[in-house]
Amino acid sequence: MNAVTESEIKAVSTAPRVTPFEVEAQIRSEFYFTAADGVLGESEMGTRPAAWTNLDQVTFCVLILTNGTKIVGVNEGPVSRENFDPEIGRRYARAKAVDQIWPLLGFRLRDELARPVLTEADAAADLAGTPRTTQGA
Repeated sequence: MNAVTESEIKAVSTAPRVTPFEVEAQIRSEFYFTAADGVLGESEMGTRPAAWTNLDQVTFCVLILTNGTKIVGVNEGPVSRENFDPEIGRRYARAKAVDQIWPLLGFRLRDELARPVLTEADAAADLAGTPRTTQGA
């Protein structure tokens, strides 16, 4: 199945929504490393990865969002070492991390859309310290 493109969505979407631009705008920085980088020999626990574990093919992407939230995406790598490409591993790990941002921004948007609109009458009542005249007070 082919992925839906942004232009196809724009052609039919009129309601507020999260866009790829907004997702990317939330990313302040990104870091990549492999599981082998994380181990680097003997760990503090006294364990050492077996040579056959191929930890150098497990790629992590850590995205730091503008509000400080940390998102982690992991690509476990191919079955065969011969098929491993570090750049592809980073791209897959990043895509998995980015996929986690969408629901967070969707929640934020849904929350904003559910917030009641403050009318001028409500604002005046709030400033005066009197009860609001409209529903939802």
